[in-house]
Amino acid sequence: MDNLIFSLNATVPIFLLMLLGLFFHRLGWIDDVFASKMNKFVFLIPLPVMLFEDLATVDFAEAWDTRFVLFCFAVTLISIAAAAGISYLLRDRGIQGEFIQASYRSSAALLGIAFIQNIYGSAGMAPLMIIGSVPLYNVMAVVVLSFFQPERRPLDKELWKKTLKGIVTNPIIIGIVVGLLWSALRIPLPPILSKTVDNIGATATPLGLMAMGASFDLKKVKGKVKPAIFASAMKLVVFAAIFLPVAVWLGFREEELVAILIMLGSATTVSCFVMARNMGHEGVLTSSVVMLTTLLSAFTLTGWLYILRTMGFI
Repeated sequence: MDNLIFSLNATVPIFLLMLLGLFFHRLGWIDDVFASKMNKFVFLIPLPVMLFEDLATVDFAEAWDTRFVLFCFAVTLISIAAAAGISYLLRDRGIQGEFIQASYRSSAALLGIAFIQNIYGSAGMAPLMIIGSVPLYNVMAVVVLSFFQPERRPLDKELWKKTLKGIVTNPIIIGIVVGLLWSALRIPLPPILSKTVDNIGATATPLGLMAMGASFDLKKVKGKVKPAIFASAMKLVVFAAIFLPVAVWLGFREEELVAILIMLGSATTVSCFVMARNMGHEGVLTSSVVMLTTLLSAFTLTGWLYILRTMGFI
């Protein structure tokens, strides 16, 4: 029972904030425009600031873990390859690109940090997990959505340049890099600056989760039911079932294991839909998977945490 309570304490507050956002949207207090702007604000300011603070205030040598970063990178790459192979079983080849991206691309930054922070009180290993997976998420999303376009157009060099520039200028990546450099150079964080940074970073999780909840639309789930359920199962269950035992076997525990769990088994990120639409895809399958995984991850993540806690790994 204690393990179940631990798991519920880790997941329920996260999804209550999302439900609060949905409730405020229904009341009209948060409209679509405001939710979109709030999402953008969290991405640009509080989230990078929170990541910076978590890394800037720890010892660089202690924070960096090459083995962990390489594991996250390798698992992400294998997951993408597996999703691409399975996509050839689909009857409708026009949705292959959407299926692949929605099957592997997690909401690692927002949900990952929220979960680890809720359990351990800080972002923990989430920044290193982001370094190992998120840049690869973005690069491979371009490859996948370009190569598997419904009309199969050739890869666009300008699109490549734009994506690579987007990775380099990504606020989350910048926050992580600056935090690591700050820590490596052992630059002190004055109390006034530290308190200001802490106050800004503290707004990231509640604002981001409420904005995500306000953007939820159950009607979109009806778009393409069967492939959406298949992709959701891969995103929330299959990859985690395959790679979590490998992570345990390699000796990852506590915050490392929770970060890997979030990378493998959290909901598909909303940015998948934006990218799919901007690259010539219909977007119905992507939005369906985003909605399904967001809804169901409340249960699956609780289940995974319960299993890991019961087995004594976290």
